[in-house]
Amino acid sequence: MEILNFTKMQGTGNDFIVIEDLEGKYNDLGILAKKLCDRHYGIGADGILVVRKSSIADIQMIIMNADGSYASMCGNGIRCFAKYIYEKKYVLGENIKIETGDGVKIASICAYDGVFKGVTINMGKYNFNPISIPALSSVEIINKKLETNNKEYYITSLLMGVPHTIVFGKLDDYEVCEGKFIEHNCLFPQKTNVNFCEVVDKNMIKVKTWERGAGPTLACGTGSCAAVAAANRLGYTEGRVKVQVPGGILNIEIVEGEVLMEGPAEIAFKGEFLIS
Repeated sequence: MEILNFTKMQGTGNDFIVIEDLEGKYNDLGILAKKLCDRHYGIGADGILVVRKSSIADIQMIIMNADGSYASMCGNGIRCFAKYIYEKKYVLGENIKIETGDGVKIASICAYDGVFKGVTINMGKYNFNPISIPALSSVEIINKKLETNNKEYYITSLLMGVPHTIVFGKLDDYEVCEGKFIEHNCLFPQKTNVNFCEVVDKNMIKVKTWERGAGPTLACGTGSCAAVAAANRLGYTEGRVKVQVPGGILNIEIVEGEVLMEGPAEIAFKGEFLIS
């Protein structure tokens, strides 16, 4: 038996297990993630965040979904990760460079007298190029009709670190589990996250998400950013938008083509897990 120390964290209800692997001893993170994230036989989470050393940034974050699949980026996860790194004092200062599968992201910590109060993440640029998503389309997927699950959806797809597809309309018109039919549509060879989005006004939207590799979640940071980028592209919103997700509120701002995300990150509990 091996004892694994962990910290359980959540950002607007999107929950993660943070573990340290600074020596890179865990070879199969997919199997480990499935074991830890199981809500009946494990700790329970939407994914794990692994702390590793980086040669190009202050620290590296590896994300594995609950089903054992790899994720290059996670908005709620990186906020939790930044809080963890700051409070463990692995990086001194309030601007942390974090290596992710989607490049190096900057986490700007808001703190008073060394006490963490919040964090803003520069999520980088969004990309509507179907080759980048990837999606099997010769043109950008902007408000395009998609027939699946015996239903018509009008979708807008983009890359926001990971693939996202946005369906605009009234949230009451969609069950979040409908997202699985879009996730697995042949249009998306690497599958896609799906965000159902209701525009309240120019400065507020509501979003519920079906996450690729995790299913329904209380929040999705990259999905909220993608929804704002898509809403902005379609002229539904302005540059700064409040995003209401089932787990809380995120503040998203588009500045010169880059997306800034601000939101909460909290520790739920810490413990030990026995690995057989």
